[in-house]
Amino acid sequence: MTDLKPGDLLLIGEACSVQFAGDRALRLRLVSVDPRPTYHGWVWLTGYVLNDKGLAVDKREVFVQQAGLVSAAVPRIGVKKRPSGYSRGDTAWVPPSSSATTHSTGGV
Repeated sequence: MTDLKPGDLLLIGEACSVQFAGDRALRLRLVSVDPRPTYHGWVWLTGYVLNDKGLAVDKREVFVQQAGLVSAAVPRIGVKKRPSGYSRGDTAWVPPSSSATTHSTGGV
């Protein structure tokens, strides 16, 4: 993988470096690529490690073989739908029924 850009989701595994073998592999949301020269084929990456739900849990800087990087599928984070009757400008939820109900207090 040669075209790395911020926002890419990468699988960092054993092909990148032996330290990421087995259960030490991680998914990294790329923040930056260090432009300074390193050993041929190696690169410093900075990014956020994602958990199984696709949420960032740690910021890491890793030194990896660029040829071992694999682009990962973007995790789908569940977004709760707003209940019907709610619009972006509303500050409170309004029931879908537009009929107003009145309550009598009884003559106390």
